[in-house]
Amino acid sequence: MVKRIVLNIDTPEILAAASFYKNILGLDLIMDHGWIATYGAIGEKMDVQISFASEGGSGTPTPDLSVEVDNVDDVFEKVKAAGLPVEYGPVNEPWGVRRFYTRDPFGKLVNILSHVTV
Repeated sequence: MVKRIVLNIDTPEILAAASFYKNILGLDLIMDHGWIATYGAIGEKMDVQISFASEGGSGTPTPDLSVEVDNVDDVFEKVKAAGLPVEYGPVNEPWGVRRFYTRDPFGKLVNILSHVTV
C-alpha cells in the first residue's frame, strides 16, 4: 500500500524553495539535509494522488504540480505581491474549482486551486 508520493525538483538552488513554498503557500520545512529540503503541512492529513493528463483543462498546458489551498484568492494576492508570473486565471472552472497558474522559482508550472461550492 502506498503511504506517500513525493515530488522531487532537481535544482542547485535549494534555498529558493522557501520564497514560494514556505512564504507564499505557507508550508512547513519538515526536513533539511542541505542537499534536500522537504516542505509539507505538519499535522495535516494529505491524500495520496498522482494524475496523468494530456492537458490542464480548459485548453491550458498540463501543470507540473497542483496545490489545493483553503483560499485561492488569498494566495493569488501573495503571488501578485511577490511579482511572480500569472499564466492563467484566476477563473472558476466548470468542474467546481477556482484556480490560477503561476511559476515557482524553478520554472515549474503550478496550478493553485480551491474547490468552490456551486
